[in-house]
Amino acid sequence: MKASDYIVDFLIQKSVKYVFGYMGGMITHIADSINKSKQIEFITVYHEQTAAFAAVGYAKYSGTIGVALATSGPGATNLITGIADAYFDSIPALFITGQVNTYEYKYDKPVRQVGFQELEVINAVRPFTKYVKLVDDLNSLPDILEYAYNIATEGRKGPVLLDIPMNIQRGILNNIDLPLVRKSTVSNRCKVDLPLILELLSDSKRPLILVGGGVSSDCAVNLLQEFLAKTQIPFVASLNGKNACNEYVDSYVGCIGSYGNRCANMAMANTDLLLVFGSRLDVRQIGSIVDSVAISGKIIQFDIDENEMRYSKLTKKINMYSSVEVILEMLLSKDIECNFEEWKEYIEKIKCKYNQNMEISRNIVDSSPYDVMKMLNKISNPELIYCSDVGQHQMWAMQTLNLRITQRFYTSGGLGSMGCCLPMAVGIAFASGGLRDIYAICGDGGFHMSVQSLLVISQHKLPIKIIVINNKSLGMITQFQELYFGNVTIGTNERGGYLVPNIEHMAKSYNLEYLKYDMTMKKRNLDSLMGELLKLHNCIVEIVVSEDCRVYPKLEFNQPIFNPSPCLSNDELVVDMVVNYKNDHKQEVLVDLSTDHE
Repeated sequence: MKASDYIVDFLIQKSVKYVFGYMGGMITHIADSINKSKQIEFITVYHEQTAAFAAVGYAKYSGTIGVALATSGPGATNLITGIADAYFDSIPALFITGQVNTYEYKYDKPVRQVGFQELEVINAVRPFTKYVKLVDDLNSLPDILEYAYNIATEGRKGPVLLDIPMNIQRGILNNIDLPLVRKSTVSNRCKVDLPLILELLSDSKRPLILVGGGVSSDCAVNLLQEFLAKTQIPFVASLNGKNACNEYVDSYVGCIGSYGNRCANMAMANTDLLLVFGSRLDVRQIGSIVDSVAISGKIIQFDIDENEMRYSKLTKKINMYSSVEVILEMLLSKDIECNFEEWKEYIEKIKCKYNQNMEISRNIVDSSPYDVMKMLNKISNPELIYCSDVGQHQMWAMQTLNLRITQRFYTSGGLGSMGCCLPMAVGIAFASGGLRDIYAICGDGGFHMSVQSLLVISQHKLPIKIIVINNKSLGMITQFQELYFGNVTIGTNERGGYLVPNIEHMAKSYNLEYLKYDMTMKKRNLDSLMGELLKLHNCIVEIVVSEDCRVYPKLEFNQPIFNPSPCLSNDELVVDMVVNYKNDHKQEVLVDLSTDHE
């Protein structure tokens, strides 16, 4: 059996239906084998970075592995941004790169290159992959494929990369059957103290749940909803955790973090017991003054990655090693006594006083971008999917979009990569069979970085409606420059050398419907835009807003989580904070149950 045929049969066995890629000389054998099969399809995406992010989007939606294929040299290096994104957001993806023949590969020779387009991609991506391997032994291919798949899809999921030389691809495997599913590559152990959790829950008067990106599988989302319904404990979400939430229930407080909803950040400070499901509690979530989280309370962090817990800047917490699914099943099997009626009343009070609508009315001069998000909230389609690029629009979406439990929200979290949205939406569209409407929310910058995706959307008639919030600037950085650099806007607006192309001409060149609403001229009736959007299968909608539009609240450096800018007055804080906060007490490790101790 030809090795490239074996690779394709292996992918089919793993239920892979699409491979995203861009053709090149060193992957011709694998691409030819894909083409010969009726069970798998090669999707040309016109740039390898698009292939990588499409694989990420496919995996995010489907819960199964995404696959991207690229040739050697520049093809491999163009994958790198998407590989890193998959690593930091724990997305299972298999990246296959072609490589020159083994007899043309330099190995340890003290030369820069032997074969044309030869490049040692293995060591380039090793820091942000779970497993990488140059497959230079034909007979090892079956075992390497199976091992790579298991590594990518088990434990804390993530990307793997196999670099396969041309002569290995065209080699013949003799008497080889597809391998049976082998033993898991990870341990199923968990290390939790269930009696302690139940005791702390019983004693808690102000419990709070933080939903992180680790709540990603359908099983985890369903278990979480069952636990929230059973306990009625208020909950907040991280940026990636938003995807797992029903934001229409009373117990939902909001999103946390540097650009989180003020009421959610205040809840994080005032809780006396914070249960953290699948969040690493990074600085973008909790701020630089880490002891302003659960000021007088306890924190229990449940995570499948022991190192994330052990090396967190937030040390005042109880670490418990477990997958989200396992700990939620354990908790649901027990009777949980909670008594926090006053806390519910407090949560309702701060939600009324400091929700995003109140934030807009108090602090936002030009609400145009927020009005766009509110318009999207009116679309009643329960199967709707949102994809967001990275920038101000991402934060406007996070703060303002309200998701139903059947809706989804996908973005680039840990890496924060501009240009991710459109290719990610492409992958999601293929994973969903083209049956769910996708609203891809972009800024002018990220949109321009990912134009290759437009042809894929048009060519395959994908149900992707692109919303470009055009403020003719890299708005998040201009806001940063305004705050810290005296409003010197190098490279972020027209004054600083940054320009936006003619988006209408781009839409026409890719044969996509185009709509434009200029909200700087006058307030437009966005209900009419919504009506037009609902009629279209795919399109580009350019919404022009002022360069001066800003995102608030925004947590500034060296400020506690509960008081983002524009800061509340001391009088307001005295009234609306349950606990007093002084930035003079030291953190301490309460207990670490993530590992065994001597």
